[in-house]
Amino acid sequence: MDKNKRREFLKNSAKLTTIATFASLGAFALNTSSKQDKTSKNSNNHTKGKTMEFVTLNNGVKMPILGYGVFQVKPKETQRCVEDAIEVGYRSIDTAQAYFNEAEVGAAIKNAMSGGIKREELFITTKLWINNYKEEKALKACEESLRKLGLDYVDLMLLHQPFNDTYGAWRALSKFYKEGRFKAIGVSNFYPDRIVDFCLNNEIKPALNQIECNPFFAQFEAQKILKEYNVAMESWAPFGEGKNDMFSNPTLSAIGKKYNKSIAQVILRWQIQRNIIAIPKTIRKERMIENFNVFDFALSDEDMQKIASLDNKQSLFLNHQDPQTAKFLIEVHKDKF
Repeated sequence: MDKNKRREFLKNSAKLTTIATFASLGAFALNTSSKQDKTSKNSNNHTKGKTMEFVTLNNGVKMPILGYGVFQVKPKETQRCVEDAIEVGYRSIDTAQAYFNEAEVGAAIKNAMSGGIKREELFITTKLWINNYKEEKALKACEESLRKLGLDYVDLMLLHQPFNDTYGAWRALSKFYKEGRFKAIGVSNFYPDRIVDFCLNNEIKPALNQIECNPFFAQFEAQKILKEYNVAMESWAPFGEGKNDMFSNPTLSAIGKKYNKSIAQVILRWQIQRNIIAIPKTIRKERMIENFNVFDFALSDEDMQKIASLDNKQSLFLNHQDPQTAKFLIEVHKDKF
């Protein structure tokens, strides 16, 4: 689709979404039925519907339970991918300083808004990288993220890793939060002990923790702790990047056939029914559409348990409690920040 046609599509999309605008977040979809989100006292509760479900964070901000992530999307492909995602119906976009594509996400947002999408309809997340954690440096890095994204505020800013001066970085995020330039602040890759420490020793506790979660690393115990402290759970790499032959797993395949859904759709539905926010990444528009089409069915309790039985309780990627992981993350982008 050329730029003019894409802009016209976004403009028409905006006209449709305007009629379903929510008070705090805005409307969601291209083919939406304007079903009102019902706020729950439980921060992890979500509203069931055929188009989108929302999680209410512990400060009252509503966040789509399904978003689009741009981790490992090359900068030259990012703008096109984000514009495709918005066309499909996604309104939550997740990026980070360490993905080195914030500017391209910003360009896509600008194009969408020029086509009629309103800023309040979008939910934009970015993350502060570990080498920017000293408070003064963090303040400057937060300003830089806003500049690259071309935004006056982001909806959610996260500390990307649990190392370095996390408390100094949190003070910087808290300052932007109090000024209204971050609508919510949270963390990523924080294990339960770090979450408890942060919740008990900060004036503002995290609204969300973005952690690895997939059928082979289900994070049930971590979710219990997050629920206890009223911190929403978000999943990165919900498909585990296909590791352990996830996309040919016989249990997931059988469940998918039962509902006439793909394994990817079954995995996303399993997370959504656990009240977990998911941000699957793909550069293919047809996969974006497939991943988005998960609000018209529900897994039975029996099928939820079958998927839970796949849990190996081990990360498919990194153990953040391993000293070598800490060393790797501190050094991997050190020369770029």
